[in-house]
Amino acid sequence: MQKEEILIVEDDKNISRLIKFNLEKEGYDAFAVPSGEEALEHLKKYHTDLIILDIMLPKIDGFEVCRSVKQDPKLKNIPVIMVTAKGEEVDRVVGLELGADDYIVKPFSPRELVLRVKAILRRGKVPETKKNILKAANLTIDIAKHKVTANRKDVELTPMEFKLLATLVERQGRVQSREQLLTDVWDIAADVDTRTIDTHIKRLREKLGKAGELLETVRGLGYRCREDDED
Repeated sequence: MQKEEILIVEDDKNISRLIKFNLEKEGYDAFAVPSGEEALEHLKKYHTDLIILDIMLPKIDGFEVCRSVKQDPKLKNIPVIMVTAKGEEVDRVVGLELGADDYIVKPFSPRELVLRVKAILRRGKVPETKKNILKAANLTIDIAKHKVTANRKDVELTPMEFKLLATLVERQGRVQSREQLLTDVWDIAADVDTRTIDTHIKRLREKLGKAGELLETVRGLGYRCREDDED
């Protein structure tokens, strides 16, 4: 079985070596580069299953690298974990809005990072459902084709956005707490800042246009996909 390949973009040699050692110990192929320029060059030449991306990099910072990856049709589906030493909410929100799949704050434990990597690499899997087609009003999700249409127009979603949307539509009418969504969609415990969910719901609404109105905020509880017959 071919090993999954992970690109580490980190200019601190000690941290880079630590991440690489722990990923390889878990059976992954890991390759490390110290700058954003080298990361983008590597991605042009080699296959990568996931990127661990430090924000504070020389010249081209992690935000710019993430933006370049997510705007490239050939690279946009590669999951990105952003690493920040600041731990400030603005960094997390900006990273997630650029398309990052997760973030982790320094200092972090190698075990926590490995668990995040494993969780994200599971996210791309098709949501567990008995239905091949999910529908809600003018929104259609084709599970097998990994395709979403809203008002008869195709909508480009990242693998995680697709899984989040499919989970809400599959459970149409039922409120899903942020903690439950983190567990079911992100495959991680709810000790992560639940504003991660809020950011992704906001991005989904923007991408879905009018159909985004189906995703309702239930104050104090979480989110739900509105049922078709509701006003």
